[in-house]
Amino acid sequence: MSKTTHRLVSKLLRQHISRGQLIGFALANLVGLTIVLLAVQCYCDVRPLLNDSEGLIGKDYLIVTRAVTTTGAMIGSQTSWSEADVADMQQQRWCRSVGRFEGSDFAIDARLGMGGGGMHSQLFFESIPDEFIDIDPSQWGFDSLNKSIPVIVPRDYLSLYNFGYAATQGLPTISEGQAGMIPLQFIVSGNGHTDVMPGRIVGFSNRLNTVVVPQQWMHWAHARYGEAGASPVQRLIVEVSNPGDVHIEQYMQAHHYQVAGDKMQASKAHYFLTMMSAMVVAVGVIISLLAFFVLMLSIYLLLQKNMHKLQDLMLLGFTPKQVARPYVLLVILLNGVVLVAAVVLMLLARSAYMPTLRAVGTSGATIGWAVAVGVLMMLAITCGNIWAIQRKVHSLWRQ
Repeated sequence: MSKTTHRLVSKLLRQHISRGQLIGFALANLVGLTIVLLAVQCYCDVRPLLNDSEGLIGKDYLIVTRAVTTTGAMIGSQTSWSEADVADMQQQRWCRSVGRFEGSDFAIDARLGMGGGGMHSQLFFESIPDEFIDIDPSQWGFDSLNKSIPVIVPRDYLSLYNFGYAATQGLPTISEGQAGMIPLQFIVSGNGHTDVMPGRIVGFSNRLNTVVVPQQWMHWAHARYGEAGASPVQRLIVEVSNPGDVHIEQYMQAHHYQVAGDKMQASKAHYFLTMMSAMVVAVGVIISLLAFFVLMLSIYLLLQKNMHKLQDLMLLGFTPKQVARPYVLLVILLNGVVLVAAVVLMLLARSAYMPTLRAVGTSGATIGWAVAVGVLMMLAITCGNIWAIQRKVHSLWRQ
């Protein structure tokens, strides 16, 4: 088909096009797609505020202890975990795995040298299975020959040193990056043995409120310095499928367990953000689907009005594909304009709320996911439109 013939056929078949119906479709689809894009982008922008970004302990891990009440403390109620307790938790649908905190039962004295001065303090080490810690294995291992101890310490300890001890003793403050280069010694004693062992800080944690060492070192130390055998398990680290699952909080409350920090609150906020985003996306998709059917109804009415013209064109030798081409191009052009307009509107709305997010400490995410969702939606809608048009034209050709 030549370009001139194509233009003439297109002009002939578009005589009964209702601009009002097409504008109605475009506006409805624009509203629906913009809602979807804005919901996806807003979710991506807000999500970093609710995720723990420390990188040492995964965001799907909870640290669980037994609640200590006033009455329980007076009567000496049990705070350790039995194997039956651990087994019961492992059977919950939301639980993936459970790790035990293993504590030291020997004396540990830490010495920190800094600028000609220093400090020392007694410490208590704990360990958890290595699979719960996301750190370079070469930095986290233990060699019984050089006996250097890698440790992860609470970030609060660094703040306490910088703004408490160092400020009053005239010592220099240190950053997290410098912490690994500070001379650190541990004097470990017990069971008739006393050893001075070098140490190094390999990371800081917001969620762990204890000094954590490799489990390999803890087993070795218990064999050398331990006297009372294995210590009772006081805390658990639990990997869950979804920290925002309401069943987790119900289980913890029913058994009087506590989750360390504000992890449950952040997880619930993340859960509600996900639910609200899903609901908004669902509304946008429903509006877009309604717009899709509005367009299909308009095209079907248009094809019905042009039925005799279409049949005459096919009798003259035009194929169904050539006859359907003007309508297909119209749909592609219309959907393309809607996609571009929706992205522009999403960016305008995003520019309105981003100053607030920057003020609370996040720069947001890229627009890649939102644009990808929009492109996929419009591709699906366009393919559906094209399929329906060609199907209708073929049905007229068979008549």
